[in-house]
Amino acid sequence: MIEYLRNWFWTYIWKPLPDMPFGDWMESFVRWVRDAWSVFFDGTETFLESLYTGLTEALLFLPSGLMVLIFAGIAFATKGWKLAATVGVGMFIAAWTPYWDETMQTLSMVLVAAFFATVLAIPLGILASENRAVSTAMRPVLDFMQTLPGFVYLLPVVMFYGIGVVPGIIATIVFCMPPGVRLTELGLRQVDREVVEAGQAFGASPAAILARIKLPLALPTVMAGLNQVIMLALSMVVIAGMVGGGGLGSVIVSALGRVEMAKGFNAGLAVVILAIFLDRVMQGLADRTPVAKAAAFAR
Repeated sequence: MIEYLRNWFWTYIWKPLPDMPFGDWMESFVRWVRDAWSVFFDGTETFLESLYTGLTEALLFLPSGLMVLIFAGIAFATKGWKLAATVGVGMFIAAWTPYWDETMQTLSMVLVAAFFATVLAIPLGILASENRAVSTAMRPVLDFMQTLPGFVYLLPVVMFYGIGVVPGIIATIVFCMPPGVRLTELGLRQVDREVVEAGQAFGASPAAILARIKLPLALPTVMAGLNQVIMLALSMVVIAGMVGGGGLGSVIVSALGRVEMAKGFNAGLAVVILAIFLDRVMQGLADRTPVAKAAAFAR
């Protein structure tokens, strides 16, 4: 009986319904936007590609051995000799693999994408913390951005920009923005209300309170958000190798398609080393903020 009802429902009610052309509508919309805003898309593509190329050439200008020492020096300046030794060994291993150039290309993509994601995320987080209506409107958008699979971001971006490095950078910017916005808003909302009221009592303007009280106190949380932005950017640029993003992502995609274990392991190891370097350096910078130093001193 149940099988009969199911077949009857499928045959006479559900099956005659036409397929909803949501995909066709979206494709038509994307093509219209690409034609109408072609100057904008061409300009951003040229700008981002030039920025990426210049940064990659700068990272590859010096020999890999010297760059290993520079990375170790950055780690030493941010968190001491233990991290410097770890980063030095890790980067030496990355330079020892055949994919040092691809490692620097991936680092360039991460830095460019994380920079623009940060430039967009922090002002949006500040705006959301100061305006409840903006926060309410932004929350479902951020939820949608965080739950959408990374592969899906590549589809419209490829239609706008074609195949190459730029669509990978654009998709990475969109993909890694939400934690920066959320943690910036969270950090500013967690600032003690009494401290803000004290600033108001002394006649400080809202801009001065934001710049001199709220942001310095929220900086550890904001830095944690930036750390998440960088980590998500690193994960996304690997996925961007599917659309010709270059770097280690292309190596991993190629190794996966050909089932080349050694190639995939070397590229994956370089990704892990980059993740450790970026994560620990960002943590070291967060520990150097005045609030973090005061908390460590109190302990």
